[in-house]
Amino acid sequence: MKQVDVLVIGAGQAGLAMGYYLKQQGVSFTLLEANDRIGDSWRNRYDSLVLFTPRRFSLPGMPMSGNPNGMPNKDEVADYLEAYAKRFSLPVKLKTQVVSMTKTSQGFLLETNRGSYRAGKVIVSTGPFHTPYIPGFASGIPDEIYQTHSSAYRNPGELRDGPVLVVGAGNSGAQIAVELSRERLVYLSAGSELHFNPLYALGKSIFWYLDLFGIIYAGTDSLAGSWLKKQPEKIYGLELKSLLADQKVLLKPRAVEIRRNRIVFENGTEAEVSNIVWSTGYRSDYRWIQIDGATDSQGNPIHHGGVSPVSGLYYLGLPWQSSRGSALLGWVGRDASKLAEKIRIY
Repeated sequence: MKQVDVLVIGAGQAGLAMGYYLKQQGVSFTLLEANDRIGDSWRNRYDSLVLFTPRRFSLPGMPMSGNPNGMPNKDEVADYLEAYAKRFSLPVKLKTQVVSMTKTSQGFLLETNRGSYRAGKVIVSTGPFHTPYIPGFASGIPDEIYQTHSSAYRNPGELRDGPVLVVGAGNSGAQIAVELSRERLVYLSAGSELHFNPLYALGKSIFWYLDLFGIIYAGTDSLAGSWLKKQPEKIYGLELKSLLADQKVLLKPRAVEIRRNRIVFENGTEAEVSNIVWSTGYRSDYRWIQIDGATDSQGNPIHHGGVSPVSGLYYLGLPWQSSRGSALLGWVGRDASKLAEKIRIY
């Protein structure tokens, strides 16, 4: 069994930011990463993925190379994270998947596919996106219709000929619908009205303004934060909006069932398609945390600003963990700095 003072689970953007600050403060720690390489969570996404935040907003201590006002693609981000860990000599153990975590009087006990660890403190920085979600009725869709989740989709070449339905109109669904519309008829199924933000205004990234005016720093429990959380999610970029206006992408309401090889929508209309890309998001999965008081009845982490009521347990990289920017690459370092200070003191 390996004994460590502090164990950071997940070496993505949140875990690496935490590692940066822990190392600055002289704290002994180890990072565990399930993937073969740092950055694989980005590297393994669809080929055309581009971030909606510019390069100027990077992790602490090492700016991303390239035009600071430009948006990096997923491979740039993956390589940047790998280079970041190397630059600061962060102690990452790759191909190490945590299977379970319990707590005893001697600290936290973690079982992995590569042996056991005992730690005095643990930071869970695995992010909120664990298990791809696909609606139940998808199991009744005939084999003649090719299905894939956005987490497995790579490029248009893997789809069959014919129309495609993209289900889910978040930023991933929007980017995939735009890409597919260049070659085929695309239906986009959205459960609510779409809202768009431009990527740029007056030559600056929209996030430059959100940062400048403090909107990205709106606290979770503040009046501004409470108002922002009630607002609909935005699609960043206006390309899809133009395609919808030109009917090059056809907007449909929520998909609810399959009938005679046709997809039926909430308003009763139908569409015959050859492919479905489920861009329906993910569900969190913290079942491996087997500690009373660590998660609620829904299985979600219980925390305040990333600090668990379980002594010595912390979370990092969760949406709205402490502010609007908590889960974003350019701002997760802010939470990491605060937690690292708490860990050093306590």
